[in-house]
Amino acid sequence: MCVFCKIVDGSIPSSKVYEDDEVLAILDLSQAQKGHTLVMPKKHFDTFLDADANTVKHVFEVTQQLAKKIKTNLNADGVNVLNNTNEAAGQTVMHMHVHIIPRYKNDDLKIEFVDHSKEYQLADVLKEINQ
Repeated sequence: MCVFCKIVDGSIPSSKVYEDDEVLAILDLSQAQKGHTLVMPKKHFDTFLDADANTVKHVFEVTQQLAKKIKTNLNADGVNVLNNTNEAAGQTVMHMHVHIIPRYKNDDLKIEFVDHSKEYQLADVLKEINQ
């Protein structure tokens, strides 16, 4: 049983931010920023790509509600909403979850995208995606 399933069933304690019949949201132990929250379905799906559409919809509806609340109540200047799918993308727990990370002007958290625009022709990428 995965660590998040153990949190869902109460075997491992957590700091619950939100709970309903299908979704649990908890504070991330790492707290990349104050209020860093994980939103997960109670039913186990390894990744976002494995979950059914209704589960994805509900998880992201809850994520949006909580992101608004967290941004307001923690006086954040913004939020990152992230889902890492598979190890290559940074997923460390194989149970679908979404990160809500409050952001503050001049905070030291770095989430960077590197510009590879000179390496790829968009028309070629579109062809590959739409095969």
